[in-house]
Amino acid sequence: MSEQRHLRKQTEHKASRPYMPDYGIVDAESGKGLLPWNWATERLSKGHNYWIATTRPDGRPHAMPVWGIWFDNTFYFSTGEQSRKARNLAANPRCVVGIELDNDAVVIEGVAEEVTDQALRKWFADVYGEKYKWDMEGFAEPIYAVRPAVVSGLTSNLAEAATRWIL
Repeated sequence: MSEQRHLRKQTEHKASRPYMPDYGIVDAESGKGLLPWNWATERLSKGHNYWIATTRPDGRPHAMPVWGIWFDNTFYFSTGEQSRKARNLAANPRCVVGIELDNDAVVIEGVAEEVTDQALRKWFADVYGEKYKWDMEGFAEPIYAVRPAVVSGLTSNLAEAATRWIL
């Protein structure tokens, strides 16, 4: 992936209310109180422990915490080549990634793709190593990029602020 991809300006995405019957969502039609896209990206960028949910080949769910990087509307993480996550993603790349900070939560629904571009792998190792104070010397594990299709933002004021972005 080229360096230019990393330098692109983040775009604003159209916000709407998620479909949540029986949760008392207010102003669903007017859009009043919708969260801005940068609200989600700030939380995704600040996160430390994220949760990734995948599906086993037999249909059973699997969820585990991961460390990761949010950048340029993509979530990047790594896992062992033989981990349950990696094996699940090989069979079905659809996944969900979530983060909770204080009373705020952001949930990404998307598709994971293994990163093979060497420049992007190096970028990930540099940024990940700095963020987590982790020695990335000789790092060779798979790296995945999750490109969201839908992102949901939830706050303690659920009825007035629940927001969904379709990317």
